[in-house]
Amino acid sequence: MDKFVIHGGKKLTGTVKISGAKNSVLALMPACLLNSGKNIIYNTPEVNDVYTMIKLLNFLGVESDFSNSKLLLDTSQIKSQIAPYEHVKKMRASIYVLGPLLSRFGYAKVSMPGGCAWGPRPVNLHLEAMKKLGADIKLEEGYIIAKSHKLTGNKIHFDISSVGATGNALMAAVLAKGTTVITNAAIEPEITLLAESLKKMGARISGIGSSILEIEGVEELRPAEFENISDRIEAGTMLVAGAITHSKIAIDYNFSHHIEIIIDKLKESGANLLINNGIIELDATNSMINSVDVTTAVYPGFPTDMQAQWIAYMSLSNGTATVVDNIYYDRFTHVPELIRLGADIEMHNNSAIVKGVKKLKGAKVMSTDLRASASLVLAGLAAEGETEILRVYHIDRGYQKIEEKLRALGADIIRVSTKEY
Repeated sequence: MDKFVIHGGKKLTGTVKISGAKNSVLALMPACLLNSGKNIIYNTPEVNDVYTMIKLLNFLGVESDFSNSKLLLDTSQIKSQIAPYEHVKKMRASIYVLGPLLSRFGYAKVSMPGGCAWGPRPVNLHLEAMKKLGADIKLEEGYIIAKSHKLTGNKIHFDISSVGATGNALMAAVLAKGTTVITNAAIEPEITLLAESLKKMGARISGIGSSILEIEGVEELRPAEFENISDRIEAGTMLVAGAITHSKIAIDYNFSHHIEIIIDKLKESGANLLINNGIIELDATNSMINSVDVTTAVYPGFPTDMQAQWIAYMSLSNGTATVVDNIYYDRFTHVPELIRLGADIEMHNNSAIVKGVKKLKGAKVMSTDLRASASLVLAGLAAEGETEILRVYHIDRGYQKIEEKLRALGADIIRVSTKEY
């Protein structure tokens, strides 16, 4: 296993290019199962979750070629509709194969998904959507077994807006007979991109970008080429890296409208930001860190995937900030590790009360999930002395070579192979 060793207190400078979005490409990849032929996804990030999805698709019979952020997926020789435990256990996004396999082949056997170890993240919304479209669903020995001679359009309402369930329902509905209307659909950029990409394949979808999606089923879809969006969570993480180290940096990111809430909160915290021609410049060299409360919400609200990073940032603020996660109530495994670095944080149910301290001090800490890892890296960049972050395989799931990007900005961070844990 690898670890990061960070010597904190270094100012960052320069411009960093934001990689393709992990969460969007993990939906685009299984969406290719809906057609037969060669699909190309540009701006695909080189992260472990993508490689995990490639292995799963390869098992199903998809031929792939991945280099220089260009991913080719040939779906003309699908040989299996079974997604086994050994492929699915590593990543919750594996459940995205359910809708496409069921819709195109009338059968899917998908292991209950794994992924981050925190919190109950039930798949019942996905399954209820498939049932609404006429699928017979059984749960046997840890597997979801879905069957349908032909899915039929219907009305699907989500009591809770869910990105994953919306994506799965959308992919299942495009080949269903008749019309499907999805209400309270997720409006995250990743879902908008998925819908637009399905239209490129020949799907008939209206209401894209809104909470009501109407899908008129078609007989078949064709292969296509897609351009992935850039990762809004990496963009937010890098901006916080500049802010927490009182630095002046820029990010090459052409989707500032996807992170308006993060930009607004950073400005409220005292950082100066300027957006110009796809470049976001952040200047926090002369500013104190003002304490700013955040409450996570579905898009366009403050993303739960930035909650951990914000807590790390607020740990050095000039007051007390309350960070509430209303998406995943127990997503706070990073808090004890931040406390090891000197942060003053109290937990009350799904709220973190963060009292700013004058400084953090380096220590040995352990990553527990993807975004928790990012928060520890941010804290380590600002801490005095040396910070060791163990289990960085978590961060490799979703950030493309984050240590190299930070080092190019002037951070003192290295990756070290170790057998310590």
